[in-house]
Amino acid sequence: MASLGQIIFWSIIGIIIVLAGAIALIIGFGISGTHSISVTTLTSAGNIGEDGILSCTFEPDIKLSDIVIQWLKEGVMGLVHEFKEGKDDLSDQNEMFRGRTAVFADQVRVGNASLRLKNVQLTDAGTYTCYIITSKGRGNANLEYKTGAFSIPEMGVDYNASSESFRCEAPRWFPQPTVVWTSQVDRRTNFSEVSNTSFELDSENVTMKVISVLYNVTVNNTYSCMIENNIAKATGDIKVTDSEIRRRSHLELLDSKASLCVPSFFAIGWVLLPLSSYLVLK
Repeated sequence: MASLGQIIFWSIIGIIIVLAGAIALIIGFGISGTHSISVTTLTSAGNIGEDGILSCTFEPDIKLSDIVIQWLKEGVMGLVHEFKEGKDDLSDQNEMFRGRTAVFADQVRVGNASLRLKNVQLTDAGTYTCYIITSKGRGNANLEYKTGAFSIPEMGVDYNASSESFRCEAPRWFPQPTVVWTSQVDRRTNFSEVSNTSFELDSENVTMKVISVLYNVTVNNTYSCMIENNIAKATGDIKVTDSEIRRRSHLELLDSKASLCVPSFFAIGWVLLPLSSYLVLK
């Protein structure tokens, strides 16, 4: 016959087993009810004084009333932008973004959480977080946003008595770019000794106009003027024949990279909480 001590001991063990099972069941329900969704951002650049786009997409959800979009910026108190219950909620928006942000409300259902940023400023550069909650779960991804100035060059011909020169002008660049001339015929030729480049600051001493002249050019040869900084690269091509002048220009942004984040349940608490108290939605 079991002693009183044995009865108490096995009773306590039984209670512990029951409690452990209950706790495991509760945790299991909690985890199964919390799902992660994929969120993708695209590193991009903003042109000072113009409108920019901070790109963010997520798994579509037709339940618009359940979708919450929050944009945050590292080092900035408050929110950059918030969209919930089918409309903007800017009550916690940081003052520096007041009147300058908008989401594409008609595209939210299909998974577009991109942010339009009006009148881009140098100070808008930094790390942003696109944080999403839907009826399917939640997720977030970071975005590196660069700001500067860049523009397409305009190519022209300068005529004088002795020879022809090509002129390459671009109205707005920042930071100061490098300018390199190349030739389709003489690809390895260094034209630095027969070219001259100058930079003229604008009235606010921020952006600069780029002017570069290439001397002693020859006909029926295509020359290229490449302007580049750490944000963008622009190229202007020009060719003079006996009958016409051909021009072509194009611009490309550098370092556009996608960032995809599909955090686990445990990672959500570890990654999101340090970002800002505003991630705890009201």
